[in-house]
Formats: sequence, C-alpha cells, structure tokens
Amino acid sequence: MNFTSFSTEKEDRYFEDYVAGSVYEFPETESVDEADIIAFARKFDPQYFHTDPEAAARSPYKGIIASGAHTIAIGFKLYVSLFLPGKASFGSPGLDELRWLKPLRPGDAVRVRITILEASPSQSKNDRGTVQSLVEALNQKGETIMSFRCRNIIARRNP
Repeated sequence: MNFTSFSTEKEDRYFEDYVAGSVYEFPETESVDEADIIAFARKFDPQYFHTDPEAAARSPYKGIIASGAHTIAIGFKLYVSLFLPGKASFGSPGLDELRWLKPLRPGDAVRVRITILEASPSQSKNDRGTVQSLVEALNQKGETIMSFRCRNIIARRNP
C-alpha cells in the first residue's frame, strides 16, 4: 500500500490538502496499561471484564480489556491530533460505522491509519468543504482493533 504524507504542517492545512484516495499511516502511538483501563472503566463503563482482573481472567476475553469507549477516545485523540487541521477545522456532524474488531489490552500501543474516502467542496458555503475519512486504529502488531467513518467540515484556503 502506498502511503501519503502531507506537504503542509498541521497548522497550515486546509480543505485543499485533503485529497480523496490518500492514505496516511502515522507512527505516533498512545499506549495503555492495566491501571489506565481500570480507571477509565470504573468511571465510564464498569463492566467486570474492564475493572476486575480476576473475574476478567475467567471471562471469554481471558483478561482485562479496555472499554470500547476508551478505545474510541484513544483513536479519536490520535485522529484529531495528527490528521485534522489546527485552525481550519469546523468540527464534525458525526461518526458512522463504528466497529470494535479486536480488544485493546494492557500494554497495547495504538496508532492510526486514515484513508480519505471523499473530499467535496460545500455547495452552499464556498468557505469550506467536507472530508469523509475511514479511520482505523491499529495495535503494535498491525492488527485493526477499531474502525469508524468520520465527516469533517474544513475551511478552504482561498474561498
């Protein structure tokens, strides 16, 4: 697979820098340990296989796994901090097709691969466009653990 790199720094990116068909795989990672997983789950998703190591060992997962909400939080942090423009992002109307494909486990290091599926100038507002991307979170083995599609509204450089 051919990966693309941006020709502009994050703070200088605009809609025109997001080209349909481009694939970006970032080397930066976010790691989790058991304490991180348990703390997040106790606050937001207190299921036993996220919070109780002994009970989780007897679960179908054979050990502690991160909450799906924790996994999306990590993947989304990487997506926002590495891919979206610094000052030209107008936010997102939402996510689609969120899938958890493999559990996130203690010691895993998550990175993202992002494929631009579509980049369309707005028909009603000439100062922006919409970029639809497939975001895949990968573990240190290169396995896809989560994916989602996201639309972002991004300012145009020269409307």
